[in-house]
This record gives sequence, C-alpha cells and structure tokens, in this order.
Amino acid sequence: MNINPKTQKIIYGAMMSAIITVATMFIHYPTLKGYIHLGDAFVILAGVLIGPIYGGIAAGIGSMLADLLLGYAAFAPITFVVKMLAAMLAGWVFKYLKTNKDIIKLVVGGLLACVDIVLLYFVFEIFYEGFYAALAEILPNIMQTGVGVLIATVLYPALSAILNLRLNNAKN
Repeated sequence: MNINPKTQKIIYGAMMSAIITVATMFIHYPTLKGYIHLGDAFVILAGVLIGPIYGGIAAGIGSMLADLLLGYAAFAPITFVVKMLAAMLAGWVFKYLKTNKDIIKLVVGGLLACVDIVLLYFVFEIFYEGFYAALAEILPNIMQTGVGVLIATVLYPALSAILNLRLNNAKN
C-alpha cells in the first residue's frame, strides 16, 4: 500500500508532536520562570527527520502543548514560534549543509537551534519579566539546549534507521 508522501509527513509530524510533548513533560526541572526539559532533543530531531516545514510545525505544536499542560500558558505562543524556528533551522542546515556526514549536519543544525532558542527566549523574557530575570534564564536555556543536541546526536542513528526502513517498506 502506497501512502502519499505528504500524508506520511503529516502522520510523522503528529507522532513527533506527541513525542515532544511527552519528552518535555516527563522530566522537567523548574527554573526562575521556565523549566529545563528533554524536549529540545526531539525538536531538533523533528526538523532533521521530517524536514524543516513539517518538523517545524510538529515541534511548535508539541512544545506549545507541553507549556499549556504544565501551566506555562503565558509562554505557549512564543514557545510555538521559538521551537518551530529551531526545528526549521536544524532541518534546513541538515538538508543543505554540504557534507556527507549526517552527525556533523545534525550538530551544526542543533547548535543553530540552540542559539535561536536562547536568543528568542531572552528577548521575550526581557519584555515579559525584565532584563535581569531574562539574564538569569540564559544559563538554564543553554544547558537545556546543549543537552538536547547531545541526546539528538545519540538518538539520531537509530531513529533515522527506523524511519528509513519504514519509508522503504511503504514504497514496496
């Protein structure tokens, strides 16, 4: 049975949104105004595995849902934008960086996603809580995103193999 590639991406995007929500909520440690979590690994992987557009939308939705379910509703709209852009950056770098080493592309894309997350949350928090509160969240955000890149790097080979196997079986 052949499934339309767009339909497959929508299905994978929905699954990745759910994974991102659960990974963000499962282990989270509160900080001054936010929380540290494992969801950023899957935000990066969404952009890399599904592609920048579908992965970005999945990352935005999954992360936003976690904020809503954990009681951080004020952050939900900015989280949608920040995480969507982070996944899109990771996905675009992975797609267009001129090297045949997937791990290098993932790490470079993941680090750009880190910059996006830290910078955009910093700017938002300046207006939401003030400069010093925003400054206090920089280190936790760097730690969270850095761990996200490490986890994504470890999980990528297995998830990529599973996804490629699934896609190849769907074509037959």
